[in-house]
Amino acid sequence: MTAMRPPQAMPAESVVGAPRLVGRPDQFPAGAPAGPGRPAAPPRPQPAAVHQAVLCVNAPAMAASGPDGQLRGHGLHGFYRNGVRVVARMELRLGGMEPLPLQGTLTSTAQARFLGAVRLPGDLDPDPALSVERLRHADGVETVTVRNTGSRPARLPLEIALGTDLGPVAEIAAGHRRPDLPGQVQSAGLRWAGPAHSAVVSAKPSPHAVLAGAGVLRWDLEVQPGARWSVELRAELESTAPGPRPPGGRGTGVPLPWSEPEVRSDDARAGLLVTRSLDALGGLLFADSDRPTDLYPASGAPWRFGLAPADALWAARLTLPLGTRLAAGTLRALARRQQLTPAPGRTEGLLPGALRHGGPELPPTCTATEATLLFVTVLAEAWRWGLPRAEVADLLPAAERALAALREGQADGFVTDLSRPVEDRAAHPVAARAEVQAQAHRAALHGAELLEAFGRPGAEEWRGWAAELRGRFRERFWIDDLSGGRPAAGLAPGGQPLPAVASSLVHLLDTGLAADGGRHESLLDREQTRLLAQRLVAPELDSGWGLRTLSAKSPRFNPLGHRGGAVRVHETALAIAGLAEAGHENEAGTLLEGLLAAAAHFDGRLPEMYAGEQRTPACPPVPHPAACRPAAVSAAGAAHAVFALAGVRPDAPGGRVLVRPASTAPLGELELTGLRVAGAPFSVRVSRIGVAMVEEASPALQLVAR
Repeated sequence: MTAMRPPQAMPAESVVGAPRLVGRPDQFPAGAPAGPGRPAAPPRPQPAAVHQAVLCVNAPAMAASGPDGQLRGHGLHGFYRNGVRVVARMELRLGGMEPLPLQGTLTSTAQARFLGAVRLPGDLDPDPALSVERLRHADGVETVTVRNTGSRPARLPLEIALGTDLGPVAEIAAGHRRPDLPGQVQSAGLRWAGPAHSAVVSAKPSPHAVLAGAGVLRWDLEVQPGARWSVELRAELESTAPGPRPPGGRGTGVPLPWSEPEVRSDDARAGLLVTRSLDALGGLLFADSDRPTDLYPASGAPWRFGLAPADALWAARLTLPLGTRLAAGTLRALARRQQLTPAPGRTEGLLPGALRHGGPELPPTCTATEATLLFVTVLAEAWRWGLPRAEVADLLPAAERALAALREGQADGFVTDLSRPVEDRAAHPVAARAEVQAQAHRAALHGAELLEAFGRPGAEEWRGWAAELRGRFRERFWIDDLSGGRPAAGLAPGGQPLPAVASSLVHLLDTGLAADGGRHESLLDREQTRLLAQRLVAPELDSGWGLRTLSAKSPRFNPLGHRGGAVRVHETALAIAGLAEAGHENEAGTLLEGLLAAAAHFDGRLPEMYAGEQRTPACPPVPHPAACRPAAVSAAGAAHAVFALAGVRPDAPGGRVLVRPASTAPLGELELTGLRVAGAPFSVRVSRIGVAMVEEASPALQLVAR
């Protein structure tokens, strides 16, 4: 039920352009037995973990340490820029002692604060007289402040030991550590030179002594009672190798590519989740060096700190309620990378992407296929949210090329891997995954709408293509069982259904935004959708913290498996939105509660994934050691899960906006201000009984209740 007030005029895998994160191949497998001419292979290094690190991110820079703030050169520790470790060690000692760590926490995605305490030598007072605060920014700037709260002057040396290996993050991710480079004194600090890069750390005020051999900067401090002393350290990377400039971050003066919303709710967790998720996404923004205003999100830090087309498009799509600028920048950046001159036998129009592990029971997924299909959907939905017609028209040729790739990509009536040569697909067929059919079906319908609206041929052909796919899917992808049945996760090349129960099935609920704010027809009928909704909230998939990627009933279930049982925030968020739009609001509310509960344990900053352990009282969710944190898709998805409850579904070209909130009001009263529809501010309030009131909207929009 929706009450509307008339509107009134009212005054933002493979990684493109980033190092591949793979370890150095060993000659023999790790742990292989010794034999003639074959020495025992040493065990491979343990990959660096990130779940306990304090990680600051501001693309293209980041910094990581333990909660004590010391950079020790272990694992991921260090300052990084453009995939190179600028500083590996920055260890602070005051009077020869490391401060007692008291707190280490993020104050924003880009900045962290570390606080420690030191007792003065010979002080009889049990309370520490000195505090040491380190304010660290991802960009390589750290301010150290020593404060004396004691009753007598503090006279002692401050020493900061520095070192670096200038190692690439790809090697560090695999657990490899290069030896430190020798340091040289340079003005107010130290310098290290490598074959392709040099690093400089400078200090203000200048140190009283620089010990180049030990890599130590030293100040002889005298801090009076009640006084403080500070030094600013700045780490910079210099490139000495020729080549194209790497992508930069969001430049000074370039605004965020989305509006900054306010979320007020009876459930305070929702507002915190949205605020911190968008802060996390802001730290991942890159721009091509020659197009600084076209921003796009990196996949995640630290492991995929570059452009992964599928992830970038998902993040842009899920933030469309906050404006179309991120979508426009991402679409333009990817259109410049679209495959226009493919190798012989390969398909034109593809976006870059590699195979992604599909878990223990399903075949790999092709991120090039996912990105190519998603390009069409993001363009169509950005147009519905208000992307100007001229910008849509400029991008339409890239969407037509993506549709052409889809036309050539069918095998046995279903879509598999568009990146494989046509002859290879015919000679060596692979499984057809359910979510790929859903993405292809949605792209065909969105493509038809774009072609028709812009006077291009082919709209009816694509609608017919989608209808045929829908018929084949309902006939061949459904598995009957005692519970009423479920969709198969895929079809083997011979047509045998793959019975895995996986979170990837949520893509079948994501039918996409259509004309007048409606939904496209689903690959599932109404009863099949109801049965899938019940399956998603059953204990085999719902961990209580979100959806497992693989059913807990599977003999190959692994709660830490990337696709074998861990909870991926993105798919849980898609399930919440899809269930709410399909009318299964109670199920959506159940999954939302789990996501909010998990977010509270992660301080509102949900990682890419976490363990799919069953939720139990007084036991927090288990972090995943290899999860990106932040990750663009999980950050955007977490915010979208909250926005979806308001049910704002615009059709800016048609001058209409439908508002259909969740009548169960799982967050209680919910007010969203600062959204953007048709380029204008849009605000909506949903009452505790699920009634919506539009508080602010463009006067050119017709508000529709349904």
